[in-house]
Amino acid sequence: MSLTKTEEQLMEYLWQKEKVFMKDLIECFPDPKPATTTVATLLKRMQEKGFVAYKLYGNSREYYPLVEKTAYFSKQVNGMIKNFFNDSVAQFGSFFARDTSMTTSELEALRNIIDEEIKRKQNG
Repeated sequence: MSLTKTEEQLMEYLWQKEKVFMKDLIECFPDPKPATTTVATLLKRMQEKGFVAYKLYGNSREYYPLVEKTAYFSKQVNGMIKNFFNDSVAQFGSFFARDTSMTTSELEALRNIIDEEIKRKQNG
């Protein structure tokens, strides 16, 4: 299950804050701030999807994420690879390296990351 773009933005604030009350969550948004009811509706949908939970303090709810950011985005990227690149990581890598506007230094940095990961997996 995935989030809408608006839910992802809200989730990003939750990941940054880790635990946050509604009023503080609304403060994270740029002006014009969304209505409290809008954020409450989003949080309820995200709670139903299993992404968010809360702890009750009197009448106030302290919200926190149930899904780690890396786990969510890893699943999203894997879904994109499956849907757009015939489940081929090599095709995805080829597209990423050739058809994006990465500079030589960015490609070299990416290669270094990949080389380090290969070493880690070979030794691990």
